[in-house]
Amino acid sequence: MPKPLFRGVCASSITPFHNDGTLHLERLKPHLDWLIGEKVDAISPLGSSGEFPAMECEERKKVLAAAIDAIAGRVPVLAGTHDYSTRRTVDLSRFAEAAGADALLIVPPYYMAPTPAQVMDHYRRVAEAVRIPIIVYHNIPLTSVDLKTDHLLKLFEEKAIAGVKMSNSEPDRICELLQATEDKFFVYAGIDTVVFEGLCHGAHGWISGIPSTVPAAAKQLYEAISVRGDLSSARAIWRKLAPLMRLQFQAYHSKGEGAHWFSTMKAALNMIGPPVGDPEPPVLPLPTAHRKTLATLLENLGYTIHESQKP
Repeated sequence: MPKPLFRGVCASSITPFHNDGTLHLERLKPHLDWLIGEKVDAISPLGSSGEFPAMECEERKKVLAAAIDAIAGRVPVLAGTHDYSTRRTVDLSRFAEAAGADALLIVPPYYMAPTPAQVMDHYRRVAEAVRIPIIVYHNIPLTSVDLKTDHLLKLFEEKAIAGVKMSNSEPDRICELLQATEDKFFVYAGIDTVVFEGLCHGAHGWISGIPSTVPAAAKQLYEAISVRGDLSSARAIWRKLAPLMRLQFQAYHSKGEGAHWFSTMKAALNMIGPPVGDPEPPVLPLPTAHRKTLATLLENLGYTIHESQKP
């Protein structure tokens, strides 16, 4: 029988590359060990932070196998097995299950903007091919697909999916799902701008940039809201986390210039954890103008900046 889905904070682990774009898997285990040391409740290899669009399917399989082996059952693994093609998504999903993943995190088919009915069939066909739970990675801006509450509930009732990572800027989308399913359908806050409200509504956990960048600080917020119900402490924690969220999503929210969320994330991880390298182009390293701000925000959260990474 599959394990129950996790509650808490989930880090989307990065994929390290050499400068020539080849995989640098020697750096993967130290990064995963660091995340686990930060007390994450789960890890998702090949989420957005794993830069899966930059890799061929065989490279993704190598990353999944290496990550699952390195995690070694210490925390649940939500394997990112997304692809535009249903055929390739099924293949990656079967591979992840055989390698030992606990669940799958799958973004809807992107670019061609299939209809909701077509996307639902995509998930059904993946579910028919595996026995582990599937979590929908709901990400409208990067897929042009919006599965509404009734679509998600139908897939849940059919047992095709078990949960959703809701990367949506409307907190009520999280609230509506939770109210409709009475805590049976796992709903995760999937973007940092709505996590405070999402956790207050009863979201089962948090999978996004902050848990992947400063997991220990993210865990503090989750426990304050979801475990202790201590809103006063939660507000004080969020006061320190919110500036990092605003820096990370500067370009994303402006739909233009500013700090790119992934450039910020990799720069932060290099500053406070084992080296993870730079993003794969076209995403470029964080500009010098933002590095001092980032370092200050990390120090305010209690992290120490490596001497070699100080701006």
